Amino acid sequence: MSTFKVGDVVSGKIAGIQSYGAFVALDNSTQGLVHISEITHGFVKDIHDFLEVGQEVKVKILDIDEEKNKISLSIRATEEAPKEQPAKKKPVSSSENDEGFNTLRDKLEEWIKKADK
Repeated sequence: MSTFKVGDVVSGKIAGIQSYGAFVALDNSTQGLVHISEITHGFVKDIHDFLEVGQEVKVKILDIDEEKNKISLSIRATEEAPKEQPAKKKPVSSSENDEGFNTLRDKLEEWIKKADK
């Protein structure tokens, strides 16, 4: 395990898939886990939609826990994040925009008259 360092980007082969992530063989004696949240950008419901056993993948080493002999990996960190699409806003007509304020303006005059009495 000492040949790998946090931040390294290495190639590996998918050795197994579980509901929570995929195990990647980095060499003959070293495996790491790609958590489901590190598979790709966006939501992953089923890992099988993205990976299969035996597939070659490029992974980034996120963490190495020597004590527990665990390596945390990310496929997502090796890919460029998709450009975010600006949220589409519903066009608001000027009459809709002013309507609420006009109602308050009208009510304000009414409230002021009542307060003066």
